[in-house]
Amino acid sequence: MLDQLRAMGVFACVVKQNSFSGAARELGITTSAVSQQIRSLEQEMDAILLYRSTRKLSLTEEGQVFYQSCKEMLAAAERGKIRMNELRDDLIGELHIATTPELAANHIIPALSQWLFAHRGLSVKFDVDTQFIDLQKNNIDIALRMAPKIEETTFDTIPLARVEQVLVASADYLNQTASINIPEDLKQHNILPVYSMQHWHRFFFQHNLSDQRVELEMKARMSSNNICVVKALCKNGLGLARVLYLDVQKELMNGELIEVLPDWKLPSYTLYAVAAPLAQRSVKTQRCIEALKAYFSQIPGGRLYKEAS
Repeated sequence: MLDQLRAMGVFACVVKQNSFSGAARELGITTSAVSQQIRSLEQEMDAILLYRSTRKLSLTEEGQVFYQSCKEMLAAAERGKIRMNELRDDLIGELHIATTPELAANHIIPALSQWLFAHRGLSVKFDVDTQFIDLQKNNIDIALRMAPKIEETTFDTIPLARVEQVLVASADYLNQTASINIPEDLKQHNILPVYSMQHWHRFFFQHNLSDQRVELEMKARMSSNNICVVKALCKNGLGLARVLYLDVQKELMNGELIEVLPDWKLPSYTLYAVAAPLAQRSVKTQRCIEALKAYFSQIPGGRLYKEAS
């Protein structure tokens, strides 16, 4: 059993590194040892998990299913390690967390709920604002920020998850307006932007298969600095909204909103934890970051989250 668990960890590392040699370097073993682990695992599972070629590796259908199980196993092991640390660490004092209202309510608090319940000696203050808060000036321990990229020299930026953007609209809107088949068709439509998003008027599309790129400049008649307001406008048939997938997953699943131009990809965002450099970081801050990383690493794959690296 232990050999199989070890082999599952090696398999997950190969997929993450997209190469046998990369996995060997990360694990500190030889490439031939990695190859042997994968062969033994495939024999044990009686299935081919990877397509191998001289240029790249790709997962078979069985491999994709099995990889999710491997990720869940590794996430469970990580959660177990965190719980062991929690037993050793008596976390007390105040923890100051800064983020936006939407991120706090919809994602950060759910991510930390069990961890906060476990550490009752910890006093936690959530400072929420639509604008970025100065960490030093406001004595912030951790700032959670969603951005394409963060240029930061004073603090550490720890990526937690990569999140896709999608273009959505209600069925009523799509049924009553001109069809949308290519990005250029958007020029005939109403865009509902979150105007606090940097460069909200610029749209960059890349086709999933052909890699064709299209850049558009859009105008808006209605907008808001709040994603909840933009979603309400969108669901009431007043236009199309470009939003983060995690903010509309439920609406897409229940049919309230429909993804527009699914074959065209918009630039993704990354959810970052911004904190003091590791050597200056308190134990409670580091444990909180570990809890966030463990939570986001176990979120199912697909379009909701992709574990950041």
